[in-house]
Amino acid sequence: MSQPLKDLLRTSDLSASDIELLLGTASKFADKPLWAKKTLARKTVAIYMTKSSTRTRLASETAVAHLGGSPIFLRGDDLQIGRGETISDTAKIISGFCSALIVRTFAQSDVDELGKYATIPVINALTDDDHPTQLLADWLTIRENFGKDIKKRKFVYIGDGNNVANAWLIMGATMGAHIVVATPAGKWAPKSSVVDQANKIAKKSGGKIEVITDPKAAAQDASVIYTDVWMSMGDSEADRAEKTSALSPFAVTNDLMRLTTKDSIFMHCLPAHRGEEVAADVIDGPKSVVWRQAFHRRTTIQALLYHLTRGDLKGNK
Repeated sequence: MSQPLKDLLRTSDLSASDIELLLGTASKFADKPLWAKKTLARKTVAIYMTKSSTRTRLASETAVAHLGGSPIFLRGDDLQIGRGETISDTAKIISGFCSALIVRTFAQSDVDELGKYATIPVINALTDDDHPTQLLADWLTIRENFGKDIKKRKFVYIGDGNNVANAWLIMGATMGAHIVVATPAGKWAPKSSVVDQANKIAKKSGGKIEVITDPKAAAQDASVIYTDVWMSMGDSEADRAEKTSALSPFAVTNDLMRLTTKDSIFMHCLPAHRGEEVAADVIDGPKSVVWRQAFHRRTTIQALLYHLTRGDLKGNK
C-alpha cells in the first residue's frame, strides 16, 4: 500500500484527485470556516517566512486558527539558520514542537530539504520556482465561475514567466485544461524543464499546453486572463528597465480583455501595480475576481492543513 502524501513541496506533487478533494473541502470552508475547528485543537503550526507577505501570512494564520490550532509566526532572522544551523537540524527541531510547517522563502531547495528532514507536513507557500498554494486558490475561483466542464475553455497567463506561470502550467496540465502562457521570448519565458513537464502531464490528462509570445493571440476567446507583477521579490533591480521594456506589450488592458469571451474573468495573485502589468480599469472592473481569489488563499490552505495532517492525499508518485 502506497504511503500518503506527507508534504506539498511542488505543484506537481498533487494528483487531479488530490486537487478535487482539496477544492471540495476548501469550498466547504468558504461557507463554514469553523466546521472542522477541532482538527488542530491544542496543536501548533509553524509559519516560517523569509519573504514579506500580506495574503499568505493572513491566510495561513487564519487557517490554523479556524482549525483550532495556534500559529507560530517565524521571520527568517528569528531562527538560527542565519547563524549557521543547518536546515535539516531546523526541520527536526520544528517537528518536535509543531504539527505542520508552512514555508515562504526564496530557494526551492530549502523547502525540499525541510520536507526531507521534517516528520510533520511541510507546505510550500511560495518559492522562486513554484507557488502551489496560490494555484489551489486560483482553481477554486475558476471552479466557482465555470464549474467542472472546462473542455471548451482556454485559461491564459500573460506576463513574466515566473513561479506563478510555472505553477499555472503544471496545475492546469494536471486538471486537463487548455493552458496558454504568453511571455517574451528568452530569459523571461517559463523554464523549458517546466514546459516539458507540463506537456508530459497534459498528454496523460487530455490537456493542452501552449507557450507563445503573442499576448493578443493568447487572449483571443480566453475564459481567464491571469497576470502577475513584472518584478518579483529577489529579481535584480539592474534588470528593471530591460524587463519592463520587454514586458510592456504584455500589459493587460481593456483592449486585450475585449478579445476574450463574454463571461471571461481577470485574475491576479496580488500585489498589483496598476498601470504596469494591468490597467486600473481592468483590475477594478466588472470582470475582476481578484478579491475572491485572495479570499480563497485561506480556504485552500485550511483544506491543505486539514487533509495533510490526516494523511488523506495520495500524491502523484
